[in-house]
Amino acid sequence: MGNPKAFLEIHRQEAGYRPIHDRIHDFGEVEQTLNTHQRREQASRCMDCGVPFCHWACPLGNKAPEWNDALYKGDWELAFRLLTSTNPFPEFTGRICPALCEKACVLNRFNHEPTTNREDECAIIEAAFREGYIQPRMPERNGMNVAVIGAGPAGLAAANALNQMGYTVTVFEKNEAAGGLLRYGIPNFKLNKAIIDRRIRLMEQEGIAFHYGEAVPYAAISSQLALQFSAVVLATGTPTARDLPIPGRDLKGVHFALELLSQQNRVLAGIEYSKEERITARGKDVLVIGGGDTGSDCIGTAHRQGCKSVTQIEIMPRPAEGPDDPQNPWPNWPRTLKTTSSHEEGCTRRWNINSLEFLGENGHLTGGKVQEIDWKPNPDGGRPVMVEKGKPEIIKAELCLLAMGFLKPEHPDYPANVFVCGDAQNGASLVVRAMASGIDTARRVHEYFIVNSKSSTRK
Repeated sequence: MGNPKAFLEIHRQEAGYRPIHDRIHDFGEVEQTLNTHQRREQASRCMDCGVPFCHWACPLGNKAPEWNDALYKGDWELAFRLLTSTNPFPEFTGRICPALCEKACVLNRFNHEPTTNREDECAIIEAAFREGYIQPRMPERNGMNVAVIGAGPAGLAAANALNQMGYTVTVFEKNEAAGGLLRYGIPNFKLNKAIIDRRIRLMEQEGIAFHYGEAVPYAAISSQLALQFSAVVLATGTPTARDLPIPGRDLKGVHFALELLSQQNRVLAGIEYSKEERITARGKDVLVIGGGDTGSDCIGTAHRQGCKSVTQIEIMPRPAEGPDDPQNPWPNWPRTLKTTSSHEEGCTRRWNINSLEFLGENGHLTGGKVQEIDWKPNPDGGRPVMVEKGKPEIIKAELCLLAMGFLKPEHPDYPANVFVCGDAQNGASLVVRAMASGIDTARRVHEYFIVNSKSSTRK
């Protein structure tokens, strides 16, 4: 390490967000950047600890100490090579990853000022694009072809890895463009879609074929694709959102969160909707049901659409303030209260609230009937028991967004050359975990062919 005492002399400095009065009027990325000198200073804070818990915590196994050291020394190209040896798409994780590595950083345990790994990796990959370190790589083909169904984080990671191994890769995507959750679930103010387009252009130059507007049903995988291709990778994510079947669910104004988020992203891409089709928060009181990241994205989107107010409710208890979580101590991820940039823009947040009924007039939503509840230990063990606490009340709303997670898909039995990965395999999780699963699945595909090749040789 060039400066072994930097973590004692330099404090953590984040780039921060654009001012609220500025960012709330557009869908440009809210996060700012540090200058080159400041970024290298932040990289120098990595203390090269004996056991790199950041590496342990990262689903991709990123080598943060190595590329932070290269960044501090000004060797941006080496930092890029080290970073991309484990992470195929740092431009995505550098913007939207919750940075499990930072919570596991020894400096987080020491003084709650971990190394700025996420921002550092974003700076490294952007420098690599800017300086021309990234050029198309054309691998030698091995004669086998693989179909990847789904162009989300897992599918893209699997396709990228398989392509570099020499397989001819064809990606089938039901939507009009690649990205999956990255494009249709995450708002532009967190991830500009030009970033995705840049990566897809590179993957196309490297030989990957993308077929858009082609939904592949599960039945067709076994009967068609598994016969046409040497292997099939299924990376269709978790397309079914968890619903809330209470009275009034069919009122106009009650939508799944992704209906709003995906439509808004499409509008920004130039797709037009009729007045009847358009989902908008303009001039409305908005109720968001669900306290996770998707709910937060709905809040930020509602503000940019010109809402009157936003209330977010969550059925679970309010998390601890942190920064430490006694129930899940370092180096594990602390389950503490999270305040996002969208929350900072204005939102009433409430916990331990159960939804009872949607209320409306003339078929249109006017509010949600809710009730404060409490959770008591279950005498039989297992999940705590929900008990009523307060009296029912009404939250005024003309738009309600359901952001309560997604259901893990069930799959039929597939032939041996079909592999499932990402959220389609594990249920809804983080983008970085989906990418790691895609890479691991590419390895499994490769091992499958090696084993079959050896078996054929023995015969």
